[in-house]
Amino acid sequence: MYTKGDKAGMSLRRGDHVEVRSAKEILSTLEETGTLDALPFMPEMLRYCGRRFVVDKRVERFCDTIKTYGSRRIRNTVLLEDLRCDGAAHSDCQAECRIFWKESWLRKVATGGSTSSSLTQDEGSTALAELISHFTKQTHKVVGLPEERFRCQATELYNASIRLRVWDPRIYIRELTSGNVSFSRFLRVCARALIEESLQKFGLFPKVHLPGNCTVPAQVEYLGLQPGEWVRVKTKEEIATMLTPEGRERGLWFDREMLPHCGGTHQVRQRVNRFIDDKTGRMIELKTDCVTLAGVVCSGDLSVNRHFCARAIYPYWRESWLQRVNVGE
Repeated sequence: MYTKGDKAGMSLRRGDHVEVRSAKEILSTLEETGTLDALPFMPEMLRYCGRRFVVDKRVERFCDTIKTYGSRRIRNTVLLEDLRCDGAAHSDCQAECRIFWKESWLRKVATGGSTSSSLTQDEGSTALAELISHFTKQTHKVVGLPEERFRCQATELYNASIRLRVWDPRIYIRELTSGNVSFSRFLRVCARALIEESLQKFGLFPKVHLPGNCTVPAQVEYLGLQPGEWVRVKTKEEIATMLTPEGRERGLWFDREMLPHCGGTHQVRQRVNRFIDDKTGRMIELKTDCVTLAGVVCSGDLSVNRHFCARAIYPYWRESWLQRVNVGE
C-alpha cells in the first residue's frame, strides 16, 4: 500500500494553494480499479480538474465508521476547502461527505494564479470517466435477488488507511506540525483526550453521554421542515425526554458532538432521504424525518477515540429535537 502515493508526496500544508491536475494526469496515477492506494477517484471529482483551491488540512486523523470506530490515517492526502461529494454519480446520496485528495492528483501553485480552465475537458476526461464510473455502482446477488451496491471514498476508507494507536503521541503532534490545528486548540483537545481516554481505558467513561428515560415511542410532532427554515435546537434536558436509555430516538443516535449546539439557532440545510451505508455500500432509504443544519458538523473535538477527526460529518437531526422559529421576530 502507498507505493505510488508515497513517491509523489509533496507534504502540503493548510493554506497552500493547489491546482487539481488534468484528467489525463490523474488517469496515469490510477490502478485498473480506478483507485490510488485503494482510495477511489470519484466521478463527482471530475468537474474540479484544472481548478484551483486552498488546502484546508492534511488527513492525519479521521474516524473509522466501518469497523473499529477508532481513528485511522491516510498518508499523502489532503482536504481542499469544504469540497463535498454531491452524490450525483451515486444515485443522489445525501451524506455530503468531504472529498479526499491524494497529493498525486494536485500540483502546488503560487498564490493568485489563474485557473487552467482548458484542463476540465482534456483528452483524458472520457477515459477517466469511463474507468471510475464502471466501479461506482454494481449489481450483486443477495439471497438470489439483484441488489445495487455502491463504491465511493467513504466505503473504501478502511482499506485505504492505516490504524492509529490511541496512546501514540505522534498522531497528536502531527496535527500541530502539519498546520491542521492552532496551538490553543491542540492543548485544549489533547488535555481532554488524555483525561477521557484514560477514563475509558479503565471503564469509567460513560458509553451513553445523553441517556433518556423514554421506554415507549415518544409522541412526535412532524414539522415538515424545509431547507432555509430556521430552527432552535432544544435543550439537552428536553431532548433527553425523547431518547431511550441507550441515547436513541427511533434508532437514531444523539451524538456527543451535537451537545454544544443545544439551545442554538440554525438554518435547515436539507432534508435527508437517502444515503450510502459506509459498511455495506447499500443505499439506505429513510422513512422517517431527518434533517441537517447549515454549518453544524462534527468538530472532532469531543468524541472519544476520534479526536481531531477531519471528516466534518453533518449529523442527522430528528425534527422532534428542533423547534421552528422566525428569525427577526
